[in-house]
Amino acid sequence: MDEQFILRVPPSVAEQIERLMNESAAGSSSNPEDASLDLSFSDDGRSGTFMIGNQSFPASLLDLPTVVESYKTYDDSFLVKAADIGQMVMVREDVDPAPEEVEYKHGLTPPMRDARRRRYRREPGLNAELVHRVEKDLISIMHGVSVSGEGGGGEGGDRKKAAPAPAPKPDAQEPAANGEEAEPERSDSDDSEN
Repeated sequence: MDEQFILRVPPSVAEQIERLMNESAAGSSSNPEDASLDLSFSDDGRSGTFMIGNQSFPASLLDLPTVVESYKTYDDSFLVKAADIGQMVMVREDVDPAPEEVEYKHGLTPPMRDARRRRYRREPGLNAELVHRVEKDLISIMHGVSVSGEGGGGEGGDRKKAAPAPAPKPDAQEPAANGEEAEPERSDSDDSEN
């Protein structure tokens, strides 16, 4: 599979990229310096600079809230999956603020606006004291030590009780294989009574 990412640029930069692509397709580039594109990242791997010609723009690498699949075709009939895209490079103007988080909260299309908040379950807020007490109880149970109830040594007492012995089963007749009632088994002593 290919490695791919989404490149999101401001409208003015998009026009310049489109113009460069059209010129390179036609083979008529007036100045080779104007036709250069460069993307470089700093040591943190999340912020960097996007260069187009002599202009530079700040860029940020953001994680998308969902995985986007990309496809390519060779014959305009069958699609072949090319990659799973999970990151986006967002190029912005110098005056625009840098994103605070590494995860982009919106998807790529309008229905996925604010996807992180609307489509995913929030993590439950857990009481740290309760988690610690339950963890201690589980460790005690694993070591075979009995655990007292919440009220202390009150009404519940020990939770570790002997399992009740199974009740003896009365002698029951098994049904016959054909669905009719089975005749009781006869012994030799039953024949002699008649």
